[in-house]
Parts: sequence; C-alpha cells; structure tokens
Amino acid sequence: MLTINIHEAKTHLSRFIEKAAAGEEIIIAKAGTIAKLVPLHSLPSARSLGIFNGKLNVPEDFDAALPEEMALQFQSGTIEPSSGNR
Repeated sequence: MLTINIHEAKTHLSRFIEKAAAGEEIIIAKAGTIAKLVPLHSLPSARSLGIFNGKLNVPEDFDAALPEEMALQFQSGTIEPSSGNR
C-alpha cells in the first residue's frame, strides 16, 4: 500500500487514479488526516421501479385500526416486536 502526501496527490492525481483502477490502494495523508484511494470494482446498478407490479396483493383493510383486544395487548406490553428484524 502506497502512502503519499496531499501535495503529491494533487500534483499527480491522474497517475494515482490509474494505479487505484489497477487494484492498488493508496493512502493520502495530511497532518493526521487520512484518506484511502481504492479501486471501484463495480458501479451500483440502476434501481428498477415497479418490479413487484401485479405480484403483491394488498388487502383493502391494510391500514385499518387493530382490533381493540390486540391494541390493548400491545399497550400493556404483553406483545413485543421481534428483535430478529432489528
């Protein structure tokens, strides 16, 4: 891993970008502040909206209030959310 100072990075940025693109990691340091120049292996793919269109069924009462007894169970603490999804 190559370590350079900020002046050298600014002076020869193109050269260091080529090295990073080839797989080398470069540390850029300036008075205790450090950054790492690394290769970008792949760009994030574009998100496609509507991929579940027509595949999900949302009931009409999806946002209806909970039944009274279930709401009371949540309020009393007898039902707690699962910690597995946190």
